[in-house]
Amino acid sequence: MEEKRYVLDLRGEPCPYPVVYSLQVLAELESGALLEILADCPQSFKSVPEEVVKAGYEMAEPPQKIGPTLRFLVRKP
Repeated sequence: MEEKRYVLDLRGEPCPYPVVYSLQVLAELESGALLEILADCPQSFKSVPEEVVKAGYEMAEPPQKIGPTLRFLVRKP
């Protein structure tokens, strides 16, 4: 079965909203789903991975910086 993949574009949202919204969306997804999170708040580079892992989700890839955009790929176990 193919895993479902979603994109949450939070570019332009100030911190702490990338963390808050990411956790809200992850809670609604089915097990095994992937969520690609895009943000541009510099603090998110550290806070998003820390908080999603603390909440029990998995980082499917290391965080990436692509110009001003930060990209996170998170899996719901």
